[in-house]
Amino acid sequence: MKFVDEAFIDISAGDGGNGCVSFRHEKYKEFGGPDGGDGGRGGHVFAVADVNLNTLVDYRYSRRYDAKRGEHGKGSDMFGVAGDDITLHMPVGTIISDSETGEVLFELLNPGEVITIAKGGDGGYGNLRFKSAINRAPRQKTPGWPGERFSLKLELKVLADVGLLGMPNAGKSTFITAVSNARPKIADYPFTTLYPNLGVVRVGPEKSFVVADIPGLIEGASEGAGLGHQFLRHLQRTRLLLHVVDLAPFDEAVDPVEQAKAIVGELKKYDAELYEKPRWLVLNKLDMVPQEERAAKVKDFVKRFKWKGPVYEISALTREGCEPLIRKIFEHVQAQQKLEQGVKEVDPRFIEIEDSGPDLTDPRFAPQDPE
Repeated sequence: MKFVDEAFIDISAGDGGNGCVSFRHEKYKEFGGPDGGDGGRGGHVFAVADVNLNTLVDYRYSRRYDAKRGEHGKGSDMFGVAGDDITLHMPVGTIISDSETGEVLFELLNPGEVITIAKGGDGGYGNLRFKSAINRAPRQKTPGWPGERFSLKLELKVLADVGLLGMPNAGKSTFITAVSNARPKIADYPFTTLYPNLGVVRVGPEKSFVVADIPGLIEGASEGAGLGHQFLRHLQRTRLLLHVVDLAPFDEAVDPVEQAKAIVGELKKYDAELYEKPRWLVLNKLDMVPQEERAAKVKDFVKRFKWKGPVYEISALTREGCEPLIRKIFEHVQAQQKLEQGVKEVDPRFIEIEDSGPDLTDPRFAPQDPE
């Protein structure tokens, strides 16, 4: 299935049905009175966050969605039937915005979340509504209200706890394969990953986090070079970035330090907030470096890169060093989640109050004068 993370659609809720003017006609009932019913409301347009979807490809080829209009009112006190609603299934993480103004209208962040993106018009009143003591034969009615209509832009930002950042062929796909259930394409040429991949990393029972692997970045990505710039938005919702660096490139003329600096520079140009996110350095492909040279090579890289943050040495191919890394990641993600949730409010009815005895300043405990 083709990965599509941006689409434009037109939606319209149903119009309300018109009210009816009618009078009761029955044998031996000379003055039957008004009996025109109201029109039915138009159908709504809903959106639901579906965990089974991971792309907006369905909305690339089908762009028009119209809900049914409400039925008109009828005589004999019959109200019109409401129009059928429409429910659009979208991936979790979809941003719905107005395509003309760019205003963000909704965000689908929770699985199963349902929102109303266009309300159907109310039905019009029939003449039954206008009956009164001084207007016993009303001939008024109102038309149905029009439903809401929007031109929308759908943008998908995948929801992941950890994002992988790095040059093409840095070993990001190999790493996500080693630690998760994802099976991206792996080959010995650049830009093997063409679309973002998500993987769930199981650390233990009921302990897991989600990793996002995006296409590799190259210098000039913020201006549109390469593929990764198209998918950098998918890293904006992550809690942690792993900067994966190939410590043993095939081309000896390639300097890993310069490549790493270029990636950081492109990240800063693209989005300052993304640049400020917590970022760990992951030095990959240590299996390609002789054991006696590893320590010196890692020390030299960190010194030249002027890196002050956490450093992890791994080999994604042999899974060396991956287990301690994912445990540290889980601890960090869990701490961030608790920080985002904040301290929960405690119901005052269940707050334990220390019993310090009666308040002796109460007038009831004042000494009484003897009679």
